[in-house]
Amino acid sequence: MDNHFKRTALLFGEDGIDTLANSCVAIAGCGGVGSFAIEALARSGVGKLVLIDMDTVEETNINRQLCALESTVGQAKTEVLKARIADINPHAKVIIHTGWYDANLNDWLLEQKPDFVLDCIDSIPSKKDLIRFCLENKIPFIASMGMARRFDPTKLEILELEKTKGDPLAKIMRVWKRKEKIRGKIPTVCSSEIPIDMIEGEPLPSSIFVPASAGLLMASHAVKELRRLSQSEKLSESIISSPTQNNEKIDKNPLHAQAETTVCQGDE
Repeated sequence: MDNHFKRTALLFGEDGIDTLANSCVAIAGCGGVGSFAIEALARSGVGKLVLIDMDTVEETNINRQLCALESTVGQAKTEVLKARIADINPHAKVIIHTGWYDANLNDWLLEQKPDFVLDCIDSIPSKKDLIRFCLENKIPFIASMGMARRFDPTKLEILELEKTKGDPLAKIMRVWKRKEKIRGKIPTVCSSEIPIDMIEGEPLPSSIFVPASAGLLMASHAVKELRRLSQSEKLSESIISSPTQNNEKIDKNPLHAQAETTVCQGDE
């Protein structure tokens, strides 16, 4: 497998590759955004991927979804992507749920022990359920806002939900968060481009550029956060493994011990 991720290792380092190989990322929604996020995570060497989606590939998906081909029309998106990942990295473990996501799936999802979650869901109730699940279980995550009805991928950025603007979906989520008094930050991928008008009763206008770019941006954020969290854990373990040295420094100045106590009380 050395050649598969040799160039990635030159960028991330061997520790970074090991971190990704030992990480689990769950992706809910395998459409225009999710399929490209999954592709990027698989090609980055993430060792376990959990894919959740209820849909089958349709001809109307071909213009923007990675799993959508003439040869895959009618097949479950999760199954198509699982086979694709096996062709990219046969050592990756892929767990799929071909069905709807809502809070009833939370126990199963928790059993998968995700280190990071990507919310690429279209359904607003399901999106709310997944975000609440991540916040309550302290699982790092990022949520996609609206990507249809837009042209320009350069308008995409990662923002905390409260800082988003110009996105109707993000507005709905902000109102929900305040009304439900949801605590905690909600990282999002959001576009500042004002969406075009749509014709009532017609499907949402969309092309590959914005959804695919959003998926890549989400995957990049997940990889960065997984590496950062791993480095933080290693630093903590290093400090804990040298208690004598740390205690000696504190004992030489009693003010240090007092400051430590004050900080701990504040954290509580």
